Amino acid sequence: MKKYIVETYYTCTFKTVHSLENLNENELSKIDNRTDGEVEVIDVKLNNRKTRKTTDIKNNKIEQKSKTENNISKNISKSIIHNKNQNNIENAPNLKIKNKSRFKMPDRRKGYIQKAQIGDHKVYLHTGEYDDGKIGEIFIDTNKEGELVKAMMNNFAIAISLGLQYGVPLEEYVDAFIDTKFEPSGNVLGNDRILSASSILDYVFRELAISYLGKEELAHTPSISSSKNISSENTDEKFIKIVKNITSKGFVRSNLEEKLVDLSDVRINLKTKN
Repeated sequence: MKKYIVETYYTCTFKTVHSLENLNENELSKIDNRTDGEVEVIDVKLNNRKTRKTTDIKNNKIEQKSKTENNISKNISKSIIHNKNQNNIENAPNLKIKNKSRFKMPDRRKGYIQKAQIGDHKVYLHTGEYDDGKIGEIFIDTNKEGELVKAMMNNFAIAISLGLQYGVPLEEYVDAFIDTKFEPSGNVLGNDRILSASSILDYVFRELAISYLGKEELAHTPSISSSKNISSENTDEKFIKIVKNITSKGFVRSNLEEKLVDLSDVRINLKTKN
C-alpha cells in the first residue's frame, strides 16, 4: 500500500491497494510498476491555492526569499531618502518647522503693565518680552472677582504663556478670543486705544494685537504721538528724553547711555545692479 497527495484546487488524499499472492521482497520491489491496484479516496479538502508542481516548491521558496529581500532593501532605501529629505527641510531657512523645544523667558525681561476698567471691574495686564521684543508671557489680575475666577484667569494666562513660549503665534490667540462675549463688558476706561470691550478676553487680546502685531483696525482711536515740545533742546538731549519716555528705568537700572547704541552717524549706501 502506498499514499499519494495531489495538490490542486482540492487537496485529495487517496491510497492504492494491491493484492499480493506472496509477501516477499521480490513482489514488494515490483509494486511501484503495477497498475492493477484499487484506488480509495481518503479525504478531500478545498484549497484556494493554484495548481503547482511539487518539483517547483524549492524554486518558489527561493523566489519568495528574493522578493522579501528586495522589499526589505526598498524599504530601507525609502527610509534613508525620507530621512535625508526631512533633514533638508529642517535646514531650509524659509520653512517653518514645528519644534517641541520651549524657548524660556530670560530671567530679567522687558514688558509693560496696562491698567484699565471694564464696567466696575479693574483689569491689570502684565506682559513679558524676549530680548528681541516679542511677547513671551502675560499675566491678568482683576479686583472684584472671587478666588475661583482669579485662579481660572491666572491659569489661563499661564496656558497662553506656555503656548507662546512653545511657538504658537500670537495671531492664533487673537483670532480665537477677539469678540468673545461675557460679563464684565462695556465701556473701557484707562486705555487710550480701546474704548469698549465685549469681555475681559476681548479687551486683553485686542490690546496685545494693537501693541505687538500692529493691528490698528482693532483700535477705536487713532495713534496720536506725544505733543510735548522738545524742539528747543539739542539733538542728544532730545534723543535721551525720548528714550526715557519709552524705556523702563528699572529694567536698564538707570544706565540709559550704556544700554543704547547711537546709529545717527551711520550711513548705508544701497546700490542696485543694472
